[in-house]
Amino acid sequence: MTTHPLPHLVLVNLGTPQEPSPASVREFLDEFLSDPAVVDLPRWLWLPILRGIVLRKRPARVAELYRSIWSAGGSPLRVATEQIVAGVRERASGRFGVSAAYRYGEPSLDTVMQTLASDGTAPVIVSPLFPHRTDATTGTMFRRAREAAERAGIGARLVERLIHPADPGYVEAMAAQWRRAVTEADHEIEHLVVSFHGIPVRYDRREGRLYMRDCEATTRAFLEAIGWPRDRATLAFQSKFGPEPWLKPATADVLEELPRRGVRRVAVITPGFLTEGLETIEEIGIRGRESFLEAGGTHFLRVGSVEAESAFLDALAALAAD
Repeated sequence: MTTHPLPHLVLVNLGTPQEPSPASVREFLDEFLSDPAVVDLPRWLWLPILRGIVLRKRPARVAELYRSIWSAGGSPLRVATEQIVAGVRERASGRFGVSAAYRYGEPSLDTVMQTLASDGTAPVIVSPLFPHRTDATTGTMFRRAREAAERAGIGARLVERLIHPADPGYVEAMAAQWRRAVTEADHEIEHLVVSFHGIPVRYDRREGRLYMRDCEATTRAFLEAIGWPRDRATLAFQSKFGPEPWLKPATADVLEELPRRGVRRVAVITPGFLTEGLETIEEIGIRGRESFLEAGGTHFLRVGSVEAESAFLDALAALAAD
């Protein structure tokens, strides 16, 4: 009886330091911020700034932030990514394989592609854990996957798949997290902030506003799923890095402005972050909460990332099943 090699789904997340130490954070930031898709300044200008200034000052501060969110199992992003892989693998029921890879850090796409090179002729399906398209995330992940597959001699087997920004399973997973958070809260929500990772304005213009359109599509689908009025929601952008203009409004500015408009009870959901990490737990859950309360707000609710929510795992499994 002839056995046929199984397709393999590779779920690609951003990456994380191995430990919350300055040395580990420096290594991670060096790889991350050296990527021209993330910072597209000329290399002769940017790399001396990165290695002469940024990597001397920033790692100690960022390591301290990582220590504030580090769990017993390690980095929240890595823990959640492994849970997602385990959940999709369970749904695969032997029909396809599932692995995690990281754009920055290990296991890298090169490591995973070299491992899969011995699996015969089966398709290798690569899907970034990012539903909103921009070269700084989905673009660089697909590009590195193609390069890694070519180096491993399996370029012809590569299949690229994206999670749609309004995928029903993804949206239902967000809605489930919303319903759970609101049920557990002891107060009514007046306003909802839908916060995405920002990118420079010129990146979005260069890409024909693709990222902005995807964020808007997710926001519309989510608000419809939970029956929330558009005039009581704000789409905003967080995690700005560097001096140039980024997409607006900034989440931090929105959270400070809402109490001045009489909003005392707010909820924040972060659809672009499928796993928890610094940007959700610390930037929104700690600093965002503090700024909102200091500005006069009284109740702050952070809605968790979809992570291993059942409907989202079903949506990921469908990428390979198709």
